[in-house]
Amino acid sequence: MAAIGKIRSWGPTLVVVIGLALFAFIAEELFRSCQATSNEQRQQVGQVLGKKISVQEFQALVDEFQEVMKMTQGRDNLSEDEMNRLKDQVWNTFVQNTLIEDECEKLGLTVTTEEMQNILREGTNPMLMQTPFVNQQTGRFDVTQLTKFLADMKDPQVMQNTQVAEQYQSLYKYWQYIEKSLRQQTLAMKYQNLLVGCLLSNPVAAEASFKDQTTESSILLASLPYSGVNDNDVQVSDADLKAKYNEEKEMFKQSVETRDIKYVTYQVVASEADRKALMETMTEAQQKLQEGANVADVVRKAQSQVAYTGMAVTRAALPNDIASRIDSMSVGQTSAPFETRFDNTLNVVKLIAKTTMPDSIEYRAIQVGGATVEAARATADSIMQALKAGAVFDSLAVKYGQTGAKQWLTSAMYQNAPVLDVDTKNYLDALNSLGVNELKNLEFAQGNMILQVTARKAMVEKYDVAIVKHTIDFSKQTYSDAYNNFSQYVSENKTIEALEENAPKFGYNVQVRQDVANYEHNVAGIRSTRETMKWIFNAEDGEVSPLYECGNNDRLLVVALTKTHKAGYRDWESEKETLQQEVIRDKKFDVLAKKLENAKTIADAKNAGARVDTVPQITFSAPVFVQATGASEPALSGAVAATKQGEVSKKVVKGNGGAYMFQVLEQKQREGAQFDAKSQERMLKQQAMQAAGRFMNELYEQANVVDNRYLFF
Repeated sequence: MAAIGKIRSWGPTLVVVIGLALFAFIAEELFRSCQATSNEQRQQVGQVLGKKISVQEFQALVDEFQEVMKMTQGRDNLSEDEMNRLKDQVWNTFVQNTLIEDECEKLGLTVTTEEMQNILREGTNPMLMQTPFVNQQTGRFDVTQLTKFLADMKDPQVMQNTQVAEQYQSLYKYWQYIEKSLRQQTLAMKYQNLLVGCLLSNPVAAEASFKDQTTESSILLASLPYSGVNDNDVQVSDADLKAKYNEEKEMFKQSVETRDIKYVTYQVVASEADRKALMETMTEAQQKLQEGANVADVVRKAQSQVAYTGMAVTRAALPNDIASRIDSMSVGQTSAPFETRFDNTLNVVKLIAKTTMPDSIEYRAIQVGGATVEAARATADSIMQALKAGAVFDSLAVKYGQTGAKQWLTSAMYQNAPVLDVDTKNYLDALNSLGVNELKNLEFAQGNMILQVTARKAMVEKYDVAIVKHTIDFSKQTYSDAYNNFSQYVSENKTIEALEENAPKFGYNVQVRQDVANYEHNVAGIRSTRETMKWIFNAEDGEVSPLYECGNNDRLLVVALTKTHKAGYRDWESEKETLQQEVIRDKKFDVLAKKLENAKTIADAKNAGARVDTVPQITFSAPVFVQATGASEPALSGAVAATKQGEVSKKVVKGNGGAYMFQVLEQKQREGAQFDAKSQERMLKQQAMQAAGRFMNELYEQANVVDNRYLFF
């Protein structure tokens, strides 16, 4: 009993201990759950209507589109800017398709298999013309070619050839992309046509539209420009600004969050010492080229960006700055070092030879191999003897397992090669030097080749040029000095105020960039600033970033976040400058309108100080441009259209550039204009389609789009 009583005395303690243990267990599970959710969110590129797309999924779409570009454009590599545009297009396509698919699902709109088959049978969709399944005789998409290709894909005999299988798989992926895009395009057109069907035209609207376009008015216009009122004579209060903000609030709505920044950037450039050291290298190269030293060795030792191949090339293969001066040089001449600013280089050029050569050469060849190099040489000698004795080239080629077919070699196919090995150079030299029908037995390291030139055409000037081109780079010491100075500036100035106040002391300038959006690919036009972009959209107002090294490893950057503009309505203070101009214009109009309040005629307005001009050919459908104020005035066009001939405007018109009164002198139909109800209705229908085409903006506004691409791309 005593033991039971003792246990009972521990009851409250046991309850607390067990409760804490249970809480710890639940908290641990909750933490794991939150951590898993956080990790998932960190891998999301974005979402549309709750549909999430991960990094892996988005990259797969990018890779798919990149493969399509390779197929259609024959390009393997894209520049950084091109890749950014490609990723933007992939994202925009994902967003658009998600929005449309959601709307179509609600409406029950689909693209059936039968509809797709009809599109393929018709073969008129522009996408189909980008496929290899186009009949070369008719120039139209041929569905039978597609059908055969798809059948071959399932044929084991066709696919057992590894090379053919790879080509077919690549082409099949391309076709899958085209088919998917056709479905998406057709679904979007269905939805848009549904919207267009809600926007109707009729004969009454057509006639009214025709009159708006063709009824021309000539007026006597009295103008008082806003510039005639001094800004200092207009008082603007915060109450005025807030009132204007509330009046035009919808103008200040934004769909995405943006941020205002101030930043300081410094671009490291070569110092005088760096330039001097490079000039010494270039001068040494110039002297050696003049003395006749081995050209390839001189160019290589000077670390030229343009290697010397020993081949004569056309002007098109030369850098622009070299091509522009080569004609003024004589053969054997070496230039003094000169600077080219657009590519930031120092250059030395030697014109070794200038000759006239064919730009295109037709030739045929027989490649000769053997168990040993000696055996190949012997076989090649016997082929040459047979050809000289009158043997037919094609027949000999077939005997050695080749076709001997003629083919063309153009200068563009080889002259931009960065390097040429010995065998390739000998091969090209032979083709360029052989006359028509001449034969040559070329010896290579692993065998021989019998060459015969069959035609030469398009004789052009070619140049054998040695080019020493070197970027004017900064040295490690120069970069180190610049980095240390910038680092000191950043470390000593931790606030926005300090950055601005002390920038001139360090030789820097603080710049402003407003409304940075997270879909931008860089900060302030500087490359390799993704980490800076991440910082901007994770920082709090007033924070100063760490130092960033960016650009082409030649930029230093520090950023301060000055203001965050959340998605939705911007606050009136952030739009103060815009509102100020609007309110000033309103108040100036009030001043000018008061001058004209007692004017009943244009003569009265002129006596009140207005400038009077005759303005012809005003229509309702186009804003009139007023020379007196230098402004386009749609409000004036509307007021004129509502006033009868001979009448004076009933009130002063508020324009973009001034206050106006007018009298309509004449109203008439434009000469030669004839009303065609059907044509006018078609035009209104087209305008309705254009209006319906803007539905995507409305869908986007309601889709709660989250765009986190800046975190990954």
